[in-house]
Amino acid sequence: MDKEKTIELKKILKTRLNRPMRYYIDTCTRCGLCYDTCHAFNGIPKKEYSPVGRAEVVRKLYKKYTRPGGFLFPYWSDATKLSDTVMDQVYEAAWSCTGCRRCVVNCPFGIDTGQMMGVAKQLLIANGTAPEELVMLADAAVEKGKSIDQFKDGYRNVIRDLEKEVQKKLNLPAPDGLIPMEKKDANILYVGLAGAHSIVNPAIIFNAAKENWTLSFFEAVNFGFFAGDPEKAQFIAQRIIKEATALNVKEVVIVECGTAFRILRALMGKLPFKVSSIVEVIHRYLYEGRIRVKEGAVSDAVTYHDPCQLGRNGGVYDEPREVIRKIVTDYREMSPTREQNWCCGGGGGLVALDNEEFRIKTGKPKKEQIVATGAKIVVTACENCVSQLKTIQSGYGLNVEVKYLTELVCENLVV
Repeated sequence: MDKEKTIELKKILKTRLNRPMRYYIDTCTRCGLCYDTCHAFNGIPKKEYSPVGRAEVVRKLYKKYTRPGGFLFPYWSDATKLSDTVMDQVYEAAWSCTGCRRCVVNCPFGIDTGQMMGVAKQLLIANGTAPEELVMLADAAVEKGKSIDQFKDGYRNVIRDLEKEVQKKLNLPAPDGLIPMEKKDANILYVGLAGAHSIVNPAIIFNAAKENWTLSFFEAVNFGFFAGDPEKAQFIAQRIIKEATALNVKEVVIVECGTAFRILRALMGKLPFKVSSIVEVIHRYLYEGRIRVKEGAVSDAVTYHDPCQLGRNGGVYDEPREVIRKIVTDYREMSPTREQNWCCGGGGGLVALDNEEFRIKTGKPKKEQIVATGAKIVVTACENCVSQLKTIQSGYGLNVEVKYLTELVCENLVV
């Protein structure tokens, strides 16, 4: 590794050395309690796939470049200097972690391995070895934010086709205006994803509830956050904030994407509007009587997978369960559940990478949870989770169906 690159990476390490990071570096006793909390280690029982194993890669770099002992006596200080080989280890650490933070919940000291992997990802970006797929997707999102006017007409044409699907489901005479855009003073700005399902099903629900809403021109997913690039992550999130502010909406509702929900709800500071998940809004509509579902319509055994960012990191547990129990007669809880529920293995951007074999192996704890319930339908509320659960389904030959919560609701909506 050349001198200029080393200087740049050292600067990043020092810039990210805040009080919490000092605590995470100094406090870990290597007790090993985190081993059994990690889905990756349970699927592939190697130390480098444990939370402490990942964190050690970053911790050793900090010891080398921020401690006198690391400079003078690196061997005795357990310190490692930057090199191409070490950066390969940094990559392996960062991209075997989904950021589910199950280890944080169970660590006696509350050490946040996800925060340390954020440092690792930033090092990889500066080193030019971050996953190309995520970097390109983040760049595309940034470019769209800079030149949104060039995308609007094409997107409106796509939405006109989707309006016909909404019309058909609701048995309405015309499709016009069923998916409004750029509507000022609406109650809700809904932020979807690129897939039609992420727009059509919520649009059906909003129209059934007679909501005053409008659709965002942007996708909720934040590839800058997944890639570990703070500047791009901030820019991508700000696109939505600026759009919502310009339209003067009261509430921004996020598609079934746990990370996108957590970023706007918890990581962007005080905002001039409320931030909700579509899951919370569906629950609200049901209990306010604004929509109705066919109660008890599904007799197959159904279980629910908590998306890590929506549940463990977002606190949304009861709403999806109460919605599901309205529709199904045989609901079965996974064990462990809620904040202890296992990660599916596809979060943190991993589902976008060419790593299916790895994700099947590290999805073993989730597979075992699903099998133990005996459920025939697995419902969840996150795009990444649906993709990963389908990978687990095919990888292990499970006889289960995977559904979005919005999909289940729309299939059983009284119109």
